[in-house]
Amino acid sequence: MPIEAIIPRRLYRQVADQLRQLIDAGEFPVGSRLPPERDLAMQLGISRPTVREALIALEVDGRVSIRVGSGIHVLPPPPETGTPAEPQPVAGPFEVLKARALIEAAVAEEAALIATPATLASVDAAIAEMAAAIHPGAQSMVHDRAFHTAVADMLGNDAVTKVVGDLFDQRLNPYFAQLASYFEDAESWRAALAEHEVIRDRLAAQDSTGARRAMKMHLHNSQLRFSKNFGEVLPIAPKKPGIGRTRQGSPRLPQAVRLRTTTRIQIRRERPC
Repeated sequence: MPIEAIIPRRLYRQVADQLRQLIDAGEFPVGSRLPPERDLAMQLGISRPTVREALIALEVDGRVSIRVGSGIHVLPPPPETGTPAEPQPVAGPFEVLKARALIEAAVAEEAALIATPATLASVDAAIAEMAAAIHPGAQSMVHDRAFHTAVADMLGNDAVTKVVGDLFDQRLNPYFAQLASYFEDAESWRAALAEHEVIRDRLAAQDSTGARRAMKMHLHNSQLRFSKNFGEVLPIAPKKPGIGRTRQGSPRLPQAVRLRTTTRIQIRRERPC
């Protein structure tokens, strides 16, 4: 038997696989609702952002439908097209934003130390173009990306600019795009633009500490914008054998599944949120 490559299993994919197995086993039949995100996070002992990444992965795979104000609905399985391919180890949206905050905050701090009107010209141009654009639209991410790479370009290091650009381009993966479709609107883009302007002002003032904090806060706020509640309501389907209920009346994962999931992810403990 030939040796096969080992593909890393990201935590959100493990959670998505557990939920998919429950759906396939009939624990959550077609048309029913999954437990709300907060309940899943508490039952599995993981963070709510990880649960959200798992649900988005299931929606992209066609197994659930996220309906704002209604909940997470189970869909009929999509038609089989042969042996399903192993999902690629794509970073989850919240993982990407945390990585960007770590790296781009340091970049902004360094850029502020050497900022000049000339090096700020591209930053100012990106802000002006973003302010003139209609959001959300085809050019929203183009101008957003231009701003972040312009800040990185102030360092004059092509490797740094490439790292920042490549991290931003993770937004193009289907999981990130699906998550953004629920929460990005004109208001969220106006907020992002205002945060860009704060970063620019700290750069222009050569305030390295302020620039670092402003960039970190901007990307933290992005996480918050993607963490808004889906507006779930409590399920009203009759209790199904094998599925318990929380005190609020929503379905609970079977105990065996909760224990199995906790065992699989014990090397990376997270606090529920």
